[in-house]
Amino acid sequence: MENHHHDTHPTQRHHPHHFQSREILQHMDERGSHHWKPAKTLDSTPTNSIAPSAMAPKLMKMIRVEAPLLREIMAEFLGTFILVLFGDASVAQSKLSNEANGDFFSINWGWAIGVMMGVLVAGGVSGAHLNPAVTLAMACAGRLAIIKVFFYMLAQYLGAFAAAASVLGVYSDAIQYASNGTLTMNDEANDPGLAGIFATYPAPWLSVAGGLGDQILGTMLLLLCICAITDKKNTQIPSALVPMYVGFTILGIGVCFGANCGYALNPARDLSPRLISLIAGWEQSFSWDNYNWFWIPIVGPHIGAILGVFIYIAFVEAHWPEDGDELVPVGVPRANFNKDRGFAAST
Repeated sequence: MENHHHDTHPTQRHHPHHFQSREILQHMDERGSHHWKPAKTLDSTPTNSIAPSAMAPKLMKMIRVEAPLLREIMAEFLGTFILVLFGDASVAQSKLSNEANGDFFSINWGWAIGVMMGVLVAGGVSGAHLNPAVTLAMACAGRLAIIKVFFYMLAQYLGAFAAAASVLGVYSDAIQYASNGTLTMNDEANDPGLAGIFATYPAPWLSVAGGLGDQILGTMLLLLCICAITDKKNTQIPSALVPMYVGFTILGIGVCFGANCGYALNPARDLSPRLISLIAGWEQSFSWDNYNWFWIPIVGPHIGAILGVFIYIAFVEAHWPEDGDELVPVGVPRANFNKDRGFAAST
């Protein structure tokens, strides 16, 4: 931002249409970052601007991580932390206020915005998987080095654990107030109580097979849409809009498939917060439904994610023209395009 200053020499006048010319020079430091500064001009005058502190660049250099894998791990941790923090907090606000300050639809928005912000934070560094199922599917498709899978997953589970712990800490007073200090779960009445803030639980009508199918289908849809959103040979969505489109995908899945079991779709989002709820005192967090539930939001999403990626490849991605072949312009129906003659006449 340019600093504006007053003329300190009353005898020196400028024509109303005369402006001091300034030239912007761009140069790069050894880290590749861009700095902009005005060049000196013949009629330059002193300014009251204060030179920026030299401490900030030095501090950045001191804490800078050079190892690419470690940077990706840090990004996955922070992105997953943001995702689960928004999501679990939206559930907490709804449950602890008896839906006075939130409902099922606001919870869907909480998770959607959490995904948007998480992808926005980590996307440029690691690709923002934020989900062990996504990481496994990308590795199976050859889009992520196998050696990175363990580290990505570890970061995601730890990020989700830290987020759930943060929600528990922030809402601990409200939880104690709402529960009268007794953290109960009623398996026979199919009421997980406030443990539902942290992990998903099945609806009364849902069978084991139904829950597994729900998670497989929901995660398959998520990965199929993510592949389409990030495929630069398809509709060419700008990178800056990818977080929004992925977030809206989560919102769509939530409002369409959330009734059965809360659309976990993400093992880290479910397992780590479930562990927090067990540590906090909800003793049936894992033994719910005779241990027939907790594993479903872990196994189902991994299967669904792999299916989603390979279905997109089989039906869409594998059929793009090879590099160098003529591509159909975006927005033009492919049925109306003839490679030899160009565009068919519209009827």
